Amino acid sequence: MKKILLIVLLAFVCKLSAQDNERVITTAVPFLTIAADARSAGMGDMGVATSTDAFSQQWNPAKFAFAERKIGIGLSYTPYLESIITDIALLNASFYNKIDDQSAFAIGLRYFTLGEIELRQFANDPGTVAKPNELALDGSYSLKLSPTFSMSVGGRFIRSNLRLPDNGNVDSQAATSFAVDVSGYYRSREKAYNSFDGRWRAGFNFSNLGGKIQYDAGGQENFLPTNLKAGVGFDFILDQDNVIGLTTEFNKLLVPTPQDFNGDGTIDALDNDEYQQIGFFEGIFQSFGDAPDGFGEELKEFTWALGAEYTYQDSFMIRTGYFNESEEKGSRKFFTLGAGFKFKSAQVDLSYLFSTAQVRNPLENTLRFSLTFNLGDEFFND
Repeated sequence: MKKILLIVLLAFVCKLSAQDNERVITTAVPFLTIAADARSAGMGDMGVATSTDAFSQQWNPAKFAFAERKIGIGLSYTPYLESIITDIALLNASFYNKIDDQSAFAIGLRYFTLGEIELRQFANDPGTVAKPNELALDGSYSLKLSPTFSMSVGGRFIRSNLRLPDNGNVDSQAATSFAVDVSGYYRSREKAYNSFDGRWRAGFNFSNLGGKIQYDAGGQENFLPTNLKAGVGFDFILDQDNVIGLTTEFNKLLVPTPQDFNGDGTIDALDNDEYQQIGFFEGIFQSFGDAPDGFGEELKEFTWALGAEYTYQDSFMIRTGYFNESEEKGSRKFFTLGAGFKFKSAQVDLSYLFSTAQVRNPLENTLRFSLTFNLGDEFFND
């Protein structure tokens, strides 16, 4: 019974929960891929090439070098599977500090609680309560290499505690791993066009570069969600009060595609054993050319998103976005709406998601919240 509960729990978390396709790529700790702040969530789950905010730690920490205030603090709350259960949620906290005009450091914490599970061996068993959870604690350092380009390196400690106790007969220790991020961000100088000023933005982020995570000593190892994000955007600065930012982003998991290694027409346990022999570093390069159906299937492993943000007097923001994933690789398709309200040094952001796929999204019809504080001296990056 306890094993069944854990399997069901993980099925809700993973993209595979509603898919029959055997070549959907799944990884351990998928909570690392969930948009943890309402601003990014309101623009179609994107952030690698948007303007800097306190939550850039997840998307592209190189943006912190272009932050306009010395200190930023962000707190966010994302309910998960809210229509089914009320105690599963992603909590996020982040902090950055500009060392000088050229550099900054940041730290972040993401905590994914999967609620309480009451375990019973038989009907009259008083039961025990398990509280599975996962967390990621990370830090980064960003540096401007030129007036318009910065890079960042970061490290991440990952802890996944999904084991359910079995009367002391099973070791219930959490699995841990460590990963590295490498990212870059470009922000052009403001340029005058015919009827408006404009600024280009671009970014990339190689995230969760690290060894596999293992839950049982000597047991199966699981890939981390090693990931490549890249995006480009443009700010239409209509006047001193009105700015419209448009951004597009592409994303690919740098994880091998499941294979039918023995050619029997199905992906079975033997194929899975061979799949697990692939090392994480080998898997990064293999992920660009291992799709069984060739280049067409490789393209389906990319997701893309479009997002827009309108800002009025740097105090009121309206956002929207669209995210698309192939039906054969997860079928996440959704529109998002968002809004932000800024008063002095504090800002509140909200977002809402509408699924457009036949597969139900765990975040469908969910309202997400973020609170940001921008403190200290101002920096001028132009």
